[in-house]
Amino acid sequence: MGPPPAHRGLRRFRAPVPAAPERCELCAMVLAEHNHRHLVDTERRALACACTPCALLFDRPGAGAGQFRTVPDRYLVDPGHTLDDAAWDQLQIPVGVAFFLRSADQDRLAALYPSPAGATESELDPSTWQTVLSASRLATLLRPDVEALLLRRSEGRIDCYLVPVDICYELVGRMRLLWQGFDGGAEARAALSDFFTKVARRAREPKGDDRP
Repeated sequence: MGPPPAHRGLRRFRAPVPAAPERCELCAMVLAEHNHRHLVDTERRALACACTPCALLFDRPGAGAGQFRTVPDRYLVDPGHTLDDAAWDQLQIPVGVAFFLRSADQDRLAALYPSPAGATESELDPSTWQTVLSASRLATLLRPDVEALLLRRSEGRIDCYLVPVDICYELVGRMRLLWQGFDGGAEARAALSDFFTKVARRAREPKGDDRP
């Protein structure tokens, strides 16, 4: 039997249960905005939350037998790339945004783009992507598993950035949440513009000490 009707009515006045704080998946430390980093779990092909000290442990290739790799925080831009509409047409991406990831274990390049269903992988021959991406020097700086080459086609131009991989999945989740109709809708387009404005503010041109 359930509680009396009067007790059920009191439930409306109970304080909401606070959400459990996010914790580091390695040491269980509570995470705040200033110490919240991400790792790529290369075995599960997934992101893991980590505190700054734990993230620093896996900042070097091969640390921890290579299962975890720290997602870096660099943002690079290539304003001198030669990507154009013809190059974009070769990619056969049905929307105006795509990101490219290189897997160290599989030694392959994957192209993905946001969609109402989440991250959708393009079925185009990877050799075509290699040809297109060679028009940007950022392709040679891409760190496997933890960074992505992010392209956006908008208003007659193509922007090209090298970014941490976690923000690409953040974008995918945001677009999936907001997507309406055939083209995403006004709210999704506004969120996309805001996202790229923030990326552009953080991005810098590559320097001599930037390495893959």
